[in-house]
Amino acid sequence: MKLDLVDLGLFVNIAESGNLTHGASKSFLSPPAASARIKALEQEVGRPLLVRENKGVRLTADGQTFLRQARLVLRQVDFMQDEMLGAGRIRLFANTTAVTEILPDVLAGFLAERPGVKVDLQERTTSEVIRGVTEGVADLGVVSGDVPMTGLEVTRFSEDRLVLVTPADHPALGARSLRLEDSLAYDHVGLHDGSTLNRFLRGQVPHGGYERSLRIQVRSYEAMCRMIEAGVGIGVMPVSAACRHAAVMNVRMTSLKDSWALRHRSILVRDRRALSGICKALMDHLIAKGDTVEQG
Repeated sequence: MKLDLVDLGLFVNIAESGNLTHGASKSFLSPPAASARIKALEQEVGRPLLVRENKGVRLTADGQTFLRQARLVLRQVDFMQDEMLGAGRIRLFANTTAVTEILPDVLAGFLAERPGVKVDLQERTTSEVIRGVTEGVADLGVVSGDVPMTGLEVTRFSEDRLVLVTPADHPALGARSLRLEDSLAYDHVGLHDGSTLNRFLRGQVPHGGYERSLRIQVRSYEAMCRMIEAGVGIGVMPVSAACRHAAVMNVRMTSLKDSWALRHRSILVRDRRALSGICKALMDHLIAKGDTVEQG
């Protein structure tokens, strides 16, 4: 089988846009030229990869498989070019806590020592991180909590403890620690519905108990703490975020008794041996910095 890198890139662009014309434009080709290349590619593979429809295209089952492998081939070519040029680009997917609390400091030090390196950091839910790494869209993923059996390599590098944050004069402070269910007697401030933490907490309380306690939902831990400080409610967040905001806001922390409140942070990769040198360097940097991550 003889495959052309231009054709692989074209196929990926068409698959990701769901439209031949848009994919052709991303590949700097005319629609007729792109269509001819895809037909030749399917003939070379010996199987249909796309189904043409009125509103665009969709992948066949073989097309889904081909897409995964094409992404990996193209990424390995990128790795080779980066290694030869002494530079590189890392595609990193991570959950909310990692993006806002952990990675800024870690990446700042890492990039300061490597001026030729660029990082594409995207905030994603845990399921999206897993899918992105599995499909080769992301080189590395960072998540908190248990990771389902996915065939990915999982490396734990630090801990993520959840605490209850309250106004300084809140009655919940009378207890040294609480279970999440006990705290639901009070109004809660939470993150938006798409956040990993919101989904996680909903799963810890049966019959929608956590969802019913939510009085307001916001987009960041800082906004949560401002609402809590103002007396709108109480909220659950990672201790690293709570400590940072408690230093400048009139809020306090109370421990959660629940066993799930202590979670592991993990790095996800498809195959560490297949990573570029710069991706391996970032992974090693994360692991080395894991023990120094603020835990309160």
